[in-house]
Amino acid sequence: MKRPICSTGLRWLWLTVVLIALDLGIKQLVLKEMNLYEPHPIMPYLNLMYAQNFGAAFSFLADEGGWQRWFFAGVAIAISIILIVMMYRQSAQKRLSNIAYALIISGAIGNLSDRLMHGFVVDYIDFYIGNWHYPTFNLADIAICLGAALVILEGFLPDKSKKKED
Repeated sequence: MKRPICSTGLRWLWLTVVLIALDLGIKQLVLKEMNLYEPHPIMPYLNLMYAQNFGAAFSFLADEGGWQRWFFAGVAIAISIILIVMMYRQSAQKRLSNIAYALIISGAIGNLSDRLMHGFVVDYIDFYIGNWHYPTFNLADIAICLGAALVILEGFLPDKSKKKED
């Protein structure tokens, strides 16, 4: 018997939709209003700065000639599909893992859309201390990292369903 979608983890996909819309909206503003690599100070240690990332995290494989665009696009699609299936298979009550998966999916799709539309990922958050700059990143990257951190955190938390069975 089919379960109603609202009782599955897919109930949490609203978070994915909101974050994708926010991420893509910010990126459109960055593309329209900012010049490449021109910093706009927000506060000490933080700039908005438009950068193009042709690779993955920390510009990994950025100088590889273009094949990486399609490789990372495929990885983003595969991960998104796997996490959506996992969300469908679990209860909406498993909030932490569903939120984690929704965050990862939103980041993967946000950066995937950049790769497909522009051939690169639009980054815009520049954190620095003195002359040292952390690699520029975006909201999609934050969502992926937060989602991954929540998955790891969940691994350390006791499983409530197993306690009820004892």
